[in-house]
Amino acid sequence: MSLKNLINVSFTEEEVTALTGHLTGIEQILEGKTVNLTAEERTKYGRIANQNKLLVDKAKNYMKQHPDWIPSFLDKDRFDRDYVTRGQVEEMIQLLENYTQQLVDTKTLLDHDNYSNALSFHRKIRFLAEEDEPGSKTVYNDMKLLFRSRRGNTTISADEGDTTSEEEVA
Repeated sequence: MSLKNLINVSFTEEEVTALTGHLTGIEQILEGKTVNLTAEERTKYGRIANQNKLLVDKAKNYMKQHPDWIPSFLDKDRFDRDYVTRGQVEEMIQLLENYTQQLVDTKTLLDHDNYSNALSFHRKIRFLAEEDEPGSKTVYNDMKLLFRSRRGNTTISADEGDTTSEEEVA
């Protein structure tokens, strides 16, 4: 019985080169314009929730209506640039998160297909080893090592938390 492939996708070398080039272009544009915060800094600065975004929006609108109420120490031009840039960055993040999720989901299905096919291959090798097919015992014994863990004769499958014993693979 053949296994059903969940996904059938591939990239040409030209496509991979183009994607890599575009990612390099993004990296070059972002260079010097983005930061990497430490975990401590992320905790310190956090993110503003939707309610606080509304506060920022309302303050911006009132600053426009009442420029004379803006504190003298507040750089309104810098505030406006930060406001615009923050919106631009948020749009880019949403777009990149969408692409990232698509790639992760695609990889998940590819991993599942590869793992299922590898198990089928292992079952065939085990059969051949039992039938004394020349060279098959060496391959079987090498692959069999991958089914062992500290807890016994078990390995973790491609699906997190799913355990498959070597006997179940047969």
